[in-house]
Amino acid sequence: MAGHPRSPAGPTEYVAAVDLGGTKLRAALADLAGHIVAEDVLATDPRGGTAVAAQIDALLRELAVRGGVDWSDVRVSAIGLPGAPHPATGTVELSPNVSELGGLDIRAELVHRLGHPVVLDNDVNMAAAGERWLGSGRTHRHFVFVAVGTGIGMGIVLDGELVRGARGAAGEISYLPLGTDPFDPANQIRGALEEAVAGAALARRYRTASGEPASVPDVFDRAAAGDQDARVAIDEEARFIALGVAAVTAVLDPEAVILGGGIGSRIELVEPVRRWVAALSANAPVIKTSRLGDRAGLLGAVAVARQEAGIDPDLLPQLDSVPRPVATEPDRSTSFESAEGR
Repeated sequence: MAGHPRSPAGPTEYVAAVDLGGTKLRAALADLAGHIVAEDVLATDPRGGTAVAAQIDALLRELAVRGGVDWSDVRVSAIGLPGAPHPATGTVELSPNVSELGGLDIRAELVHRLGHPVVLDNDVNMAAAGERWLGSGRTHRHFVFVAVGTGIGMGIVLDGELVRGARGAAGEISYLPLGTDPFDPANQIRGALEEAVAGAALARRYRTASGEPASVPDVFDRAAAGDQDARVAIDEEARFIALGVAAVTAVLDPEAVILGGGIGSRIELVEPVRRWVAALSANAPVIKTSRLGDRAGLLGAVAVARQEAGIDPDLLPQLDSVPRPVATEPDRSTSFESAEGR
């Protein structure tokens, strides 16, 4: 244990944090001061459900070994999930990007495996908590974090507090009736706005215009090289995102909108989103990109776990740089979508 920073509540207590996405699983152990002692990322088990619960358990225990942490000293785990964990039942709704989660009491499953309290929240809520702690939301009391990647989702911070709603589904903007026909049953599984802005939609728009297949990174690369079809596809993406931002602004009046996720964090989107939002809203919020990138959800889970362990959130360390792990392993994931957005 020598060399590990001492926490406010003792030298040997830790929390576990998980950011579960449709393609990637990120996990970390941190002491109660918020310093990460071990961290890793790997591909999410495609079987979903209990297989993912087992994967989380195995990865966290592996991180404990790497970080020199006795598992009995891990007090609480915070898990960010794609979807809406119900605060009363522990089940997850609106989660099309990880199979077999619907109807499973994932909280009870994880408590049984991990042997300590487990806090569940939407993955984008966790990312918003991360931005509030160490990222682009640190200077704002009222902001929303909009993640765009495999899907789209939103975390809401009002008066410095996360807003989750009656069923944990606040911020599920994928279901805003914008971008595509919301009455078409085909658009009601993932949501009308998600069908318009998710990575597959951007790639599809480019393919329709150019006649050539391309991945999402390819579309951005081709736009940078001067491909007009790619530039138009990205501008159309920005327009749909701006529609969602304008709708949110009319209801919540945030100071800032922070864009994140594998697509939303692309710097090429900031100016066109600002332009389209300004055309739609006379009182446009500040539009920013995430400072934390694909680690926003993981660091948010650390912040939430620490608060659950009894650390006053106002005492969260105001660090000039994002805490890096003491013990790391190579990234074992394989998918492009580093931050799914849902």
